[in-house]
Amino acid sequence: MKTQNEIVFLFDCDNTLFDNDRLRDDLQAHLDRKFGVWARDRYWQIYEELRAELGYADYLGALQRFRFEVNNDERALLRMSAFFLDYPFADHLFPNVLDVLAYLEKSGPTVVLSDGDMVFQPHKIQYSGLWQAVDGRVLIYLHKEKMLADVERHYPAQHYVMVDDKLSILAGMKKIWGKRLTTVFVCQGHYALDPHNVATYPPADITVQRIDDLLGYDMPVLLAAAGKENAEMRPS
Repeated sequence: MKTQNEIVFLFDCDNTLFDNDRLRDDLQAHLDRKFGVWARDRYWQIYEELRAELGYADYLGALQRFRFEVNNDERALLRMSAFFLDYPFADHLFPNVLDVLAYLEKSGPTVVLSDGDMVFQPHKIQYSGLWQAVDGRVLIYLHKEKMLADVERHYPAQHYVMVDDKLSILAGMKKIWGKRLTTVFVCQGHYALDPHNVATYPPADITVQRIDDLLGYDMPVLLAAAGKENAEMRPS
C-alpha cells in the first residue's frame, strides 16, 4: 500500500505548462507552406471532427485521415511526421515552469495529469523536459476528471491542488473531491481567455494570470482556499 502524502500537486500540460497554442500556430503555418490554404483548413476540420468523436486532441490521428485526402505529395506528407517528432517542445514551455515544479515539489509530489492520445502526448511531455522534471509522475487519460479514483490509487494524498487552464475540468474535479481539492485556474491559452468558458463554469478557488505566479505562494493560504470563495493568488 502506498504511503499517503499530505499534499499532491497535479498539473495539466497543454496551455498550463506547455504553450500548446504556439504548437498549433506553428503547425498551421507548416501546413500552409507545404499544402496550401485548402488543405490546411481541411486538416483542422478533420482534427475538430476527431476531437468531437474521441473527446481529446489527436494530432496524429487527424494526420492519418488527412493523408487519405491529400495524397498529391507523399514526400511532403512524410515530412509532416518529422514536424511532430522533431518539434522543439522544450523551447515552448511557459516561462519558469521548471522552477515552479521544483519549488512546489518541496511541499509535495508534483504530477502531470493530462488528457490525450497514448503516442503524441507522452512524446510531448517527455521531450519538453516535463517527464524528467516530475520524475516520471505522469498520468494520461481520455477524461482525467473522470479518473480521480485512479489518480488517488497512484498518488494518495490528504489534499490535492489541481492547476489547469480549463474551468470545466476544475469544476468537474471539485464536484468529486470537494474541500480536499484546491483548484487553480491559470489564465493562459485560448480556452482560458474565452469569455464564454469563463461565464459558463464556476470560478476556481484561486486564479493566477501566469503559471509562474505560483512561485513564492503562501502554502496555508493555498490550502485554505479550497473551502473559501475564489481569490487572486498573492505570493508570500
